[in-house]
Amino acid sequence: MKSVQFDQFGEPADVLHLRDIEPPQPKSGEVLVRMLLSPVNPSDLMTVRGVYGKQPQLPCTPGYEGVGVVEASGGGLLGKLLVGKRVALLNGTNGNWQERTTTLAKQAVPLPKSLPNEQGATFFVNPTSAFAMTRRVLAVPSGEWLLQTAAASELGKMVIRLGQRFGFKTLNVVRRVEQAEALKSLGADAVVVFDPARQSVDELQNEVHRVTGKRSVRFAIDPVGGATGSAVVKCLSPGGRMLVYGTLSPEPLSFSPRDLMTPGASIAGFWLARWLPQLSLLAKLKLIRTVSGLIQSGVLTSQIGEVFPLDRVSEAVRAAETPSRSGKVLLRIASE
Repeated sequence: MKSVQFDQFGEPADVLHLRDIEPPQPKSGEVLVRMLLSPVNPSDLMTVRGVYGKQPQLPCTPGYEGVGVVEASGGGLLGKLLVGKRVALLNGTNGNWQERTTTLAKQAVPLPKSLPNEQGATFFVNPTSAFAMTRRVLAVPSGEWLLQTAAASELGKMVIRLGQRFGFKTLNVVRRVEQAEALKSLGADAVVVFDPARQSVDELQNEVHRVTGKRSVRFAIDPVGGATGSAVVKCLSPGGRMLVYGTLSPEPLSFSPRDLMTPGASIAGFWLARWLPQLSLLAKLKLIRTVSGLIQSGVLTSQIGEVFPLDRVSEAVRAAETPSRSGKVLLRIASE
């Protein structure tokens, strides 16, 4: 079967290769999935570069997210029930950029027939993360402000639509003026242009105070880190909470302990792959139904950009990192 692999860490377009390998065999508690589509996410590219949260054993097949059809079970009741089902999978076991893969049965989620493959392929990383952070972990109340950085991303746009649906207000931080205009047309409550390379922390604080009426914010989410995330820390109000869910900047957060001590604020990390397994089966099923409904209603829909066949993976990873690209880049592995 065809599989995208890399033997060393480096630039994805240079180190990724398409190979013929033997199909994997599902172990106990796993299922074998015939892959249909898989997105190119920042976490995939960070893994290939060797800078993600966990280092895989090499050679490795990337691709944490995707949609496919379960062909076989390695044993266990859940796996047997999934055979023949179309599923979204969050795969930390064997990688999804290949014709067939294995994953834990509990990480394969049956999809409703009404959900297109393209939306099923992007079910977890952005939609589920956006919903979980805003509605479950922070539980931002109606009428409150939520500050988010990298707001022009697909996840950022979902957070804006979640705010419109559930009544909380979004204060969206972007780096470029054209991004601000696009988000305003989407219905963002407020957009602030902030580039830490050219502006001071005080400028961001002043803009936040102007938008909120001379108050800081109780809730914030940040996938950037570095100088941008550090500036957000200083915008937290007494009792404020900030979730860090990415490392788009290679630089660490840097701030005085008093920025947390004085207001009694807190920072926590959010990683979907660690958060989901903590849920009970009932809670997980309820979450999946809710997210599916919000995708189909347009709130958590992913904008799809270019779609590449597996043998053009080098073009796909370049396209995924093209500035100002529109929509999520997908790899088409097979037709249903």
